[in-house]
Amino acid sequence: MKNKILKRLICTLSLVLISFSLFSFPLYNFKNDTLSSSGYKLRTVIIDAGHGQNPPGTGGHFSLGASGSCSNERDVTLAIALKLQTAIEKDMPGVKVVLTRSTPEDVSWERRSEIANENNGDVFISIHCNSLPDKVEYSHGRRIHVPDRSGKGVLLLVYGFHRTKEEESVIRKKLNEDEAVDETGNGGGDPNDPTTVILMNAIKTKYRKQSIHLADLINTEFVDHDGRHSDGVIEQGVLVLCHSAMPSVLVETGFINNPDDEAYLNSQSGQDEIVASLVRALTNYKKEVEDAAE
Repeated sequence: MKNKILKRLICTLSLVLISFSLFSFPLYNFKNDTLSSSGYKLRTVIIDAGHGQNPPGTGGHFSLGASGSCSNERDVTLAIALKLQTAIEKDMPGVKVVLTRSTPEDVSWERRSEIANENNGDVFISIHCNSLPDKVEYSHGRRIHVPDRSGKGVLLLVYGFHRTKEEESVIRKKLNEDEAVDETGNGGGDPNDPTTVILMNAIKTKYRKQSIHLADLINTEFVDHDGRHSDGVIEQGVLVLCHSAMPSVLVETGFINNPDDEAYLNSQSGQDEIVASLVRALTNYKKEVEDAAE
């Protein structure tokens, strides 16, 4: 099985290995994806509600997330994640949703990635709220911290190139699980096998291109349909994204320390609008990847 895949890859590798600049991401054409599997269906979406309350006995080592004047990121993200699960199951028949957490209690980023990989997710979406750090000002020779509430709108994150080494270990593990042992006794994840290196690079590029394209689709829904301000799609060293062996996007749904955004994030209408935009983007993405696999 591995050799058949690699023959197709080697013949068309020049089409697959495409570099991306830091802030300029061209739209992804799935028809050119040489790793598209015939008959592929998007079946499992992993929804990750960022942050959470510290589990008992952890000593406060978990990240509680950002906070506003009347709410916390961990509560907003869970509310949106639960609504998103319901909406996907209603509007996207045949798609299963797996939550990395469904209670207020936090889950480590390592466990979130494990949940995504153990459930063979096709897409990983991490829900967060943004916040700006305090500004430092000086008054009468004293250094003071002043809240910066100027941030507004959404931001989409994909993992940066400097995290691809960490992603390789996850993909290698998946290759070892998915590929049969060949006649030399090596599984699909042998790091010294040149064909594995080629396959690894192709898969990494595929996941990155698909992550960026999904982020673009989500961003378009937020901006064009909802009229929200956006800081765009950028790369960042987000551990939970690069350790999930699938296309992955982190969605900053708004600035919780901005009073207007906080009100929006905590309102039923605001949460419903965010969820609807995510479902539309996922529906478009699903259609594209499945049409390309026909």
